[in-house]
Amino acid sequence: MKLALSTNWCNRRIADGVEIAEKALELGFDALELGFRTPHSQVAGFKAMLEKIPVGSIHAFCPVPVSAPAGHPELFQLASFSQSESALARAHLVNNIRFAAEIGAKTVVLHAGWVAFSSLFKIIDSTLLRTVLAKGESKTDARPYAQLLKKAKAIRAKNGAKMLDRFKPVLTSVIPVLEECHIQLGLENLPYLEGFPDEKEMSALMTEFKDAPVRGWFDTGHHRVRVMHGWINDFAPEAKNYFGMHLNDVVDYSDDHFAPGDGKVDFAALADFAAGIDHIVFEPNSDVTEEALKKGIEVIRAAFESPGGQDAQVR
Repeated sequence: MKLALSTNWCNRRIADGVEIAEKALELGFDALELGFRTPHSQVAGFKAMLEKIPVGSIHAFCPVPVSAPAGHPELFQLASFSQSESALARAHLVNNIRFAAEIGAKTVVLHAGWVAFSSLFKIIDSTLLRTVLAKGESKTDARPYAQLLKKAKAIRAKNGAKMLDRFKPVLTSVIPVLEECHIQLGLENLPYLEGFPDEKEMSALMTEFKDAPVRGWFDTGHHRVRVMHGWINDFAPEAKNYFGMHLNDVVDYSDDHFAPGDGKVDFAALADFAAGIDHIVFEPNSDVTEEALKKGIEVIRAAFESPGGQDAQVR
């Protein structure tokens, strides 16, 4: 089993791409994902190390666009009701697809966008939901939270259907570039209810684009956050619908991006899933220590390579 490391972990404290690649090799990783914080100045170093450690995936938008003050995965939204924003996102995504081909990567990971679900007289969003949940001692069946979530989900589903119709032609326009460059596009699950596509919308896209180089990208921590807030119920990802996964751990409700083993994600339950996808990428936050990463590798190898992991259920 080959494991990759997202360069987001250290590329704000290590300036040289060669040094980052060497550090990943030292820690025991087999490949890199160039994260959305990657500056142009590091690219030459990564290219120089490709024979020793390849780049399997890049996370849009990478390298950081010259016009942007800093890297962020949602600088531009391909899924947007604004035609101009969607067009701008498409232009940058096409650049990323061509860059991925240039550096030998197979997949571009994308945060596609989000769907607002405010009501006419009240702003409802994930922040409000989290606040109400906390006041109810984090019980998703507490009446104030359950009522608000029901309303939010209804609005989210209605607006999500509209976004799906808006998004399909945009995605269709990107597919020829993906095919020309022999690159895959992975749409990531996001840690808030606004995130698009959600699990049902992703399923619809997989049906519509089953022959296209487009699939999902499963983030373990984001999934845990979605479950703990009651935004989704039981959901077991199928490898056929995903190109890869980000491995990070969370305690419960926050997008912590800890090393595997430092939170409550049940990694053993994902063993079968992991066996069927192309990319397994560690995506820790920048404060995670080298020691925690090394232990995280041990946790993942035990979870994904031991027979006991095969019988676990996704929680």
